[in-house]
Amino acid sequence: MEGCGDFVQCLLPDMSIKILSCLDDPADLIRVSAVSSSWRQFVIGNDLCKHLCLKRFPEISSVGNMIEVENTVVPVVSQPEKSTEWLCLERNHRVYAFLSRGLSNCITEDCLIDAIHASSTDNYPEESILNTLKPGDRVERRASYWSSGGQSDPTVPETLTYKLISKLCLISEIHVQPFQAYFQFGFPIYSATAVRFRVGHPNVKIDVESDNGLESVAAQARSFCDKIVWTYTSPEFPLVQVINSSGISVSFILISSYP
Repeated sequence: MEGCGDFVQCLLPDMSIKILSCLDDPADLIRVSAVSSSWRQFVIGNDLCKHLCLKRFPEISSVGNMIEVENTVVPVVSQPEKSTEWLCLERNHRVYAFLSRGLSNCITEDCLIDAIHASSTDNYPEESILNTLKPGDRVERRASYWSSGGQSDPTVPETLTYKLISKLCLISEIHVQPFQAYFQFGFPIYSATAVRFRVGHPNVKIDVESDNGLESVAAQARSFCDKIVWTYTSPEFPLVQVINSSGISVSFILISSYP
């Protein structure tokens, strides 16, 4: 190794990877990739940004796809001088470097900033989706909850849609709080049958919609979903179902999430 100033060229690849894996700041890894074209190829070719990101934030190991440039899913377009595999590695490098840097500065807090849409509301605005943004079930001695309009067909889903506080959020917990009617005899808890969660981005400008429109729940849901590109859908999580005194299944639910 005498006279060799470039350890990446002089050492075996496994040893160079082990050395560079000691870096724990994504900015340092980006600086390494800017030293020379050979170092850049080494960092990108061995997915070092991805490995660092997953080491620091294992929660994102199940990322299904990558979104770049104005919320558009960017396909890998083959270029004559570059293979498709290399273009994928370059995109991984950009995306995971961005994720590592962005998530390094994140602060644990409630990541819901606004309520966008409820598929239906029983009594608007007293039982609006806006109530779910407030912690607890009482506001100024008044019960605070969202209530759906109710459906004769139990298979018709109800949905609540929120805006996140940032374009980049790492959601590690979602707290679901069914409403307990403390003003009714026996303090019954009204719960949905099951819940699931979806994450996406709009493909058109979306304004906050009124909850008391004349359209059916199914029609409203179809209209709203046409405006969203859903990039993740969770499995269903069953909840305890409560039947009220009239024999009708009622769903009251509060949703909050934390990055």
